[in-house]
Amino acid sequence: MSKSTSPYPHLSASATGTGLVSHAGAVLLLRTAEKTGLATALTTELAPYRKPLTRHDPGKIVLDLAVSLALGGDCLADIAQLRAHPELFGAVASDPTVSRLISRLAADTDTALAAIDRARATARSHAWAAAGTSAPDHAIDEAHPLVLDIDATLVTAHSEKEQAAPTFKRGFGFHPLCAFVDHGTGGTGEPVAMLLRPGNSGSNTASDHITVVQDALAQLPLDPAYRVGKKVLVRIDGAGGTHHLIEYLTKRRLSYSIGFGLTDTMTAALDLVPEQAWTSAYDSDGQVRDGAWVTEITDLLDLSTWPKGMRVIVRKERTHPGAQLRFTDRDGLRLTAFVTNTRRGQLPDLELRHRRRARCEDRIRAAKATGLQNLPLHGFDQNRIWLALVQLACELLAWMQMLALTEVPARRWEPKRLRLRLLSIAGRIARHARRVRLRLAATAPDVDLLVASLNRLAALPAPA
Repeated sequence: MSKSTSPYPHLSASATGTGLVSHAGAVLLLRTAEKTGLATALTTELAPYRKPLTRHDPGKIVLDLAVSLALGGDCLADIAQLRAHPELFGAVASDPTVSRLISRLAADTDTALAAIDRARATARSHAWAAAGTSAPDHAIDEAHPLVLDIDATLVTAHSEKEQAAPTFKRGFGFHPLCAFVDHGTGGTGEPVAMLLRPGNSGSNTASDHITVVQDALAQLPLDPAYRVGKKVLVRIDGAGGTHHLIEYLTKRRLSYSIGFGLTDTMTAALDLVPEQAWTSAYDSDGQVRDGAWVTEITDLLDLSTWPKGMRVIVRKERTHPGAQLRFTDRDGLRLTAFVTNTRRGQLPDLELRHRRRARCEDRIRAAKATGLQNLPLHGFDQNRIWLALVQLACELLAWMQMLALTEVPARRWEPKRLRLRLLSIAGRIARHARRVRLRLAATAPDVDLLVASLNRLAALPAPA
């Protein structure tokens, strides 16, 4: 018998273990769905799609699919991970049943998506109400608005799927446009709208941006009397700098902060700005940043064709080592600009607020780790349903962090870390005195955090 040279213990394995749950930490997601009323809302809204005498509820199937994506799945068949543990997840539909439901929803896409969106809006209202002072809409006003970040991303298709098309980056696939509510520097964010588009869709298509803004506003649990107003800030990169979109936002009386492309005439106007008019810019921590300045050039430009109240703010900075200048840059300094209709506030604060739009890219990265990386279905309408599942999965994770992981670093963890540290904690099903108990692995490093989070969710009132 030879001696093992492996640094790991040598074990013999057999498939004889019983009562084990490999993703017992997922109970956090289930309790979140219950406390926000998402489970009940999906059952109610999707009731018309339940056929007589069927065993499985369409609302639960949709929720099970969302949970499987939150756990790291990327196709419909990954719901099998839930089906293996009925003690924790209940009765889970078979793969053919799941496929039939998706086909049924895709055959009536607009109505089905409207039903899912109503369920999401209802659950969001409960979640934000339960979050109290941690909710994104707590004490919002014109100076501290609720922020909607809008950005597009590319999703590669590895096969001929309906309406997949070449992209501007010489790829092939889709170009969805997404909107997220920003939870601020102390949190993450949650999706409120996603519009699936072919890969050759334009980055600055105003009509698509308006559609996403409308869908996003419909998801916000604000008092109808205040739904439209400066308490909501729409933040977009340069793709949103179109006349039509800014006119729409102005008519809706929404605050906006949008990237703006500089022309040669605009950059030439910077020569008229005196040196003392430039103010030092801030870094991400709100401290003065060396080598970066901001100024306003609204009065130096002819903005007669643009909506009233639009301000143009320019930032100049020394380029990073190795960075190449563009044609619109001047005197060896990188120039960027954005427009806003916010009337008050120091220029560095407004510029820092706009630059924090980059957090939207973090939200997109998290969504791609939660099912957006690949649209697995062939039909375009089927993939629209898939996009709704991705939003549900991302919302479950965001609401779980907002309600159960308050005041701990895990409030800002991205999905991959949540899965590794919390959701993958194993457990054992134990039965005693006609009760079923879940005994979590006592040696897991973050099991105490998991238990504390479950207790925090249990203390929340049930949704009315």
